[in-house]
Amino acid sequence: MNLLVVRQTGNTNRNSTFALFKQVIKNWKLENLFIITDLRIKCINGNEIIFAGLDDVEKLKSVTFENGELTDIWVEEATETQEADINQLKVRLRGGRSKKQMVLSFNPINVNHWIKGHFIDSGLATEVHSTYKDNKFLTEDDRRTLESFKDTDEYYYHVYCLGQWGVLGKTVFDAKAISERLQTIFKPLKVGYFLYDYDGLKITNIKWVNDRSGYIKIYKVPDSPHMTKYAIGGDTAGDGSDFYTGHVLDCKTGEQVAVLKQQFDADLYVKQMYCLGMYYKYALIGVEANFDSFPIQELQRLGYTNQYVRERQDTYTGSLEKRFGFKTTLITRPTILSNLIEIVREHTELINDKDTLEELLTIVRNEKGRIEAPEGRT
Repeated sequence: MNLLVVRQTGNTNRNSTFALFKQVIKNWKLENLFIITDLRIKCINGNEIIFAGLDDVEKLKSVTFENGELTDIWVEEATETQEADINQLKVRLRGGRSKKQMVLSFNPINVNHWIKGHFIDSGLATEVHSTYKDNKFLTEDDRRTLESFKDTDEYYYHVYCLGQWGVLGKTVFDAKAISERLQTIFKPLKVGYFLYDYDGLKITNIKWVNDRSGYIKIYKVPDSPHMTKYAIGGDTAGDGSDFYTGHVLDCKTGEQVAVLKQQFDADLYVKQMYCLGMYYKYALIGVEANFDSFPIQELQRLGYTNQYVRERQDTYTGSLEKRFGFKTTLITRPTILSNLIEIVREHTELINDKDTLEELLTIVRNEKGRIEAPEGRT
C-alpha cells in the first residue's frame, strides 16, 4: 500500500499532515520502522507515504513509489481544492489490482461547495461525520470552551462545532432556526418510487417500491380517509435548475410530509406526480407554469383534474380566464418569499426534509438586493 497525502499547496503539508505523521510515529515509538526524508516516509516493509501539493497538479502525474502502485489518497482541507484537481487524482487511482480509495477531510462550512454535490448528494462517497464530542483527546476545558458557543453564537456552534453544513455570507432565511431544526429531524419512513401500468391513456395498478436510492421520500403516510387533505407543489426543470420537484403538504397544519426530487424526463415526472397525488388521497397538485406547461397539460390528459386553478382578467373583455398551475410573478414572488421566511423563522418544525433545509441556507441576496438561489439549485 502506498499513500499520497495532498493539500492545495505543498508547503502547507510540511507543518500539518507531514508533522502529524512524524508526531504519531514518535509517540507510538515506531521510529525504528520508518525512514523519514523530506516530505517522504518509507516503512521498512516497503510501503511509502508521499506528501505533495495541488498547486501544480501536473507534477503529481510523475509521482512514483519504489514498490508497487498508488493505492490510497488523503486530501486534507479538501474544501480548498478545485473539482478539476480532484478529478486528476481520481485518474491516478485507476488501474492495477489493488483495492483503492480516496479520503477527503474538511469542515463543511459552505453548503454551496462543489464537494457536497459531487460526492455527498450524489451518493458517490461514504460520509463519515465526527465532531468535538467524538474527540477523546480534548480536555474538559476544551469542551467547556466549545460548549460556550451555544450561548454566545449558536450559528457558529452548529456549523463549526457540530459540523453542520453552513453558508458563507448573509442568508435570507433564519440560519439559526434551520441549524437547530437539522439537529432534530428524523429520517424518512420510507424511500423509493412508484411502479404503475400505463396503456398510453391511463395509469393503473399503482404500487410503491422501497428503494434506498429512490427519489421520493415519505415522512408521513396518508392518514385514514376523509381526515386530512393534502396539496402538492411542483417545480419543473428550468431557470437554472435541472431538477423536477414535488413537495407534499398537510393542508391543515402545513407540515411537509413527502418530497420528490429527481433529474428525469418531463413525462416520467408527470407520471410520478400522478401516482404521488393519488397516494395522498387525490391531493391538490399545483405545478409552476412559468417555464413548462407540459406537466400541467399531461396531468389533465391523464385525468388528474384536481389541480390548482389561477385566475387572470382578460384585458380586452374584462372576463376572468381560468388556467391550471400557478405562476411566480413580480407580484406573487415577494408574497411567497415573505410567507416562507416567516415559516422558517417561526415554524421550522413543519419542514422534515434535510435537503430542503440545506437548500434554504443557499438562498441569499445578490449585490442588487434580489433574493436568489445559486445556479443549479431548485
